[in-house]
Amino acid sequence: MKRSLVKVYLLLALLCILPTSASAMHIGEGLLPVGWSISWAVVCLPFIVTGFLSIKKRIGATPKAKILLAMCGAFAFVLSALKIPSVTGSCSHPTGVGLGAILFGPTATSVLGLIVLVFQALLLAHGGITTLGANTFSMAIAGPIMSWVVFKLLKKAKAPVGICVFFAAALGDLFTYVVTSVQLTMVYGGFGKFISVFAVTQIPLAIAEGLLTVVIFNVLTKYSKTELHDLAVM
Repeated sequence: MKRSLVKVYLLLALLCILPTSASAMHIGEGLLPVGWSISWAVVCLPFIVTGFLSIKKRIGATPKAKILLAMCGAFAFVLSALKIPSVTGSCSHPTGVGLGAILFGPTATSVLGLIVLVFQALLLAHGGITTLGANTFSMAIAGPIMSWVVFKLLKKAKAPVGICVFFAAALGDLFTYVVTSVQLTMVYGGFGKFISVFAVTQIPLAIAEGLLTVVIFNVLTKYSKTELHDLAVM
């Protein structure tokens, strides 16, 4: 069953590699000055290095977790490729990184997010290489950190697991766009304009992502309970 689930996610990922509008992006190619692009890339480096080490440690301790890791990557790729044009040169879309943050932590998810963003920039014209650092920070670092913190706090408060997963995924999604708005504001100004335009599409998308993540988590609870226990999620 676990192999079947992986095949489903990979198939969905392949279906996303279809002709799409090049104007629909995270933060589009060339929209940030060179200095800002380099700065965001430098900020991301420690998280990416820590993420690789975290993945190596997790996989070494729980080899079967490779399947779940691949699923989290495919899940993020599929959801974040479903884009709705928003601010000029940017867009609203689910992020899909909340699931990875819940299962593997935010640093490991930063690596998954980086891989997803690279493939989307090269294959879908979604995002860009010059803005890879900024997009990585908002979607693959800031969002997962928020998801992980929310999940841990609600779990500690003994909230039902479905509630923990829902709010972790939804708030991680929303926080990604708060950070994206800040990044654009630092260059162009007008935080209120960016955040208000994003909110129109992103709030319902965040709710939908939260619900979908709960469904996927429930499936994993049924068929991958051992791995979830090994990862200290359950």
